[in-house]
Amino acid sequence: MEIIYATTNQAKQKAMKKIFAEHDVDTKIITLKDIGFNEEIIEDGETFEENSNIKAEAVKTYCNKNNIKGKIIIADDAGLCIDKLNGEPGVYSARYAGDHGAQIDSINKVLSKMEKYTDMKDRTCCFVCVLTAIVLDTGEKIVARGESKGLIAKEHGRLGGLTYEPLFIPQGFTEPMSEMPEKKYEKVHNHRDLAMRKLLEEFQKRNINLVEKTK
Repeated sequence: MEIIYATTNQAKQKAMKKIFAEHDVDTKIITLKDIGFNEEIIEDGETFEENSNIKAEAVKTYCNKNNIKGKIIIADDAGLCIDKLNGEPGVYSARYAGDHGAQIDSINKVLSKMEKYTDMKDRTCCFVCVLTAIVLDTGEKIVARGESKGLIAKEHGRLGGLTYEPLFIPQGFTEPMSEMPEKKYEKVHNHRDLAMRKLLEEFQKRNINLVEKTK
């Protein structure tokens, strides 16, 4: 079956293809643009699970209206959760500095709020990704969550990539993700990958014929 990945972001599509390839999975991944979906999705949930589900259900409704079958929808919601900030920015990670806030603005907001926590043991956090999959032909729904633990750096690293990569020091490392080659940390600190591993395990348990194994 083809995967409808609930995004219009080609970079996210590319990242998901890479994750599938790393798990020896060969399947076609298409985006919302490919199915003609251009509706606004209001992500007003209070948790990653709720927002991921909102996206998946919106795409499911569109597919049903347009007689799109034989595919599996995968929607995600992800963000950074900082323990001392009661889980902030959490579900507001993408708009922590406003709906169209610049990366540096979100980073500076975090650094400002964390300034009083000078001991690194007080700067614990985690990246979270929740994936919601819906099998269009059966309506079956599967939810998987991945978490990557780490610390908030006192100074940001090189800008670019995911919004909070310049601040996130993965557990077991001493510098922010943006300062390291991806291969140095990706096997143990890709929250989306960790969630996808769990999702693939669930597909196997439920005998959902999602993919073909590569040779």
